[in-house]
Parts: sequence; C-alpha cells; structure tokens
Amino acid sequence: MKTTVTVSVNFSGAHRLVGVNSVCGNLHGYFYCAEFTFIADKLNKTGMIIEFESAKQKLKKWLDENWDHTVILHKSDKKLGEAIAKITGQKIFYLDVNPTTENKAEYLIKTVCPKLFKTSGAKCVKVHLQETPENSVSIEH
Repeated sequence: MKTTVTVSVNFSGAHRLVGVNSVCGNLHGYFYCAEFTFIADKLNKTGMIIEFESAKQKLKKWLDENWDHTVILHKSDKKLGEAIAKITGQKIFYLDVNPTTENKAEYLIKTVCPKLFKTSGAKCVKVHLQETPENSVSIEH
C-alpha cells in the first residue's frame, strides 16, 4: 500500500510565452492552485509522511517570495522584464525555458521541492498546477 500526502497553495502571477502566435504571446496573468504530493520511505516519528502545515508554509513562503504577483518570463525576454520592473517596481522571475504551465510545474518539482524538503524524509512526487478552471498540468517525478 502506498500512502501520499497532498498540500495546496494558491498564488497569482503573470507571464508571456515567447514565440507563441496566440493570445498567450501577450502578457497576461492567472490565479494558480498548486498541489504538491509527497511520499516517504517510512512515516516520521509522529506517524506522518510530512506535516501538512509545515509543508504548506515552506511552499507558500517560496511562492510568495518568488512567483506571487510576479511576472514570470523566459530569460530571453529580459528587455520586457526590465521595462516592467523600471515602470512598476514589480519583481521579475526569469526561467531558462518558456514559462508555460508545464515548465513551471517541472521547475517546482525538480528545482524548488528538492531544495525545500531535502532533509524532511519526504519526497515530492507530483505537482498539479491549475492555471484556469479548465486547464491544468500534472507532472510526476
């Protein structure tokens, strides 16, 4: 039997997709719901995979500091990012890849979660990123 734990964190952010000939090539934003699913080889001393509130606080802190109410852009879009930051003072977060929902979910599971939970004994094995009520992405590790 495999037991998992899932916590959810919400954030709002804007992005623009480079090289896309649709409305997604325009700067726009969403209210995201990110779900993070964890497993562990064994339960911790209190009988949990990971403590819900602790996991949620770590993830929320990272999202609040990096992506919430931030413009997320491809690193090739620095001219736009610099102009936005200069005019609005808004924080810009650059990714090495186009900031699609797929790439953001992959960044969360491969880069963010391993840093935040490296000593917890729990491993994030799935990120489900809901972009709109109709569109979402799931990635499993």
